[in-house]
Amino acid sequence: MSRQRLVTVFLCGDVMTGRGIDQILPHPSDPWIYERFVQDARTYVDLAEEVNGPVPRPVELSYVWGDSLTELQRVAPDARIVNLETSVTRSDDAWPKGINYRMHPANVGCLNAAAIDVCGLANNHVLDYGYSGLVETLETLHRAGLSMAGAGRTLAQARQPATVDLGDFRVVVHAFGTESSGVAPSWAAADDLAGVAFLLDLSDETAARVEEQVRRVKRSRDVTIASIHWGSNWGYEVPREQVRFAHRLIDGGVDIVHGHSSHHPRPIEVYRNRLILYGCGDFINDYEGIHGHEQYRGDLALMYFATVNPGGGDLVQLRMIPMQIRKLALNRASPRDAAWLKGTLARVSTEFGSWIEDAEDGSLLLRWGESAAPKASRPI
Repeated sequence: MSRQRLVTVFLCGDVMTGRGIDQILPHPSDPWIYERFVQDARTYVDLAEEVNGPVPRPVELSYVWGDSLTELQRVAPDARIVNLETSVTRSDDAWPKGINYRMHPANVGCLNAAAIDVCGLANNHVLDYGYSGLVETLETLHRAGLSMAGAGRTLAQARQPATVDLGDFRVVVHAFGTESSGVAPSWAAADDLAGVAFLLDLSDETAARVEEQVRRVKRSRDVTIASIHWGSNWGYEVPREQVRFAHRLIDGGVDIVHGHSSHHPRPIEVYRNRLILYGCGDFINDYEGIHGHEQYRGDLALMYFATVNPGGGDLVQLRMIPMQIRKLALNRASPRDAAWLKGTLARVSTEFGSWIEDAEDGSLLLRWGESAAPKASRPI
């Protein structure tokens, strides 16, 4: 009898290749921005340089991925999925919201440099440069060979999942945005209006609609992922309504809940042997020189490699690789920083029945259920 093939997916938090990141890439947009204290996107590069030294300009398209490319090559996941939190456009039609992200379309190759398969777009920056900017984003990503989920020219398109075909099974990604993460309700796609796949709330009725959307397309051996932009930027508390909603989605056929929006990793749960990432933290951003909330270590990021059994959907392993953003690129985190991240993630995940262990290669491994932690470490 042949051994059943497992599938490994790479997941991460927000990939924000606009603003300062866009300015160091080969084809920067006009640097003018509309923030209260900053009007030139290059200022964010200057701030990063004040902290960690000179950043080369222009950089190669692969630069921002840094050491993560080595890890991606080593693990060789079957699918690579990110939340792309920027518009990709030449549009100057900035939405009056205070902070606007855009990457020049000629820089889209930075996503190809990491061989990204799926870009989730249901977030609070994809419409930063208006409806024309969204349409150009969709067209640019399509031409670059990237699959998208969570935004479209119509509601039907926004709800259409992205699919990675792996032969006898698929990885299927549905993406959604919520107001709690800053997605404006006016950005919701409609039958004749471009926008995002917007969740009005996290009620049982909304969960039932998502479950029906999942059931319509799911095949017997698919791995189904619900990628959700939700929650606040800072803090480790997971609202009870998010927990309930995630559980409902798992009950309804979702295999992995991929949560994001927080600027740092949040708790991890395994429910009915399915993975729930309540907040993956940022992965690529230009926040390096911004002060505030240092206790959360927003400079640290995680690469999540989830291995699951297709068809059954059971989680077999979650391996996480700690990274650090330095000089606007991802670097392998030091042992000390990795230990801090491990301890913090373990502490906040214990109430969800999860624990974190060190692996020999310096990565972190999730433990759950009866094997989650030593008895002395479990809550009473």
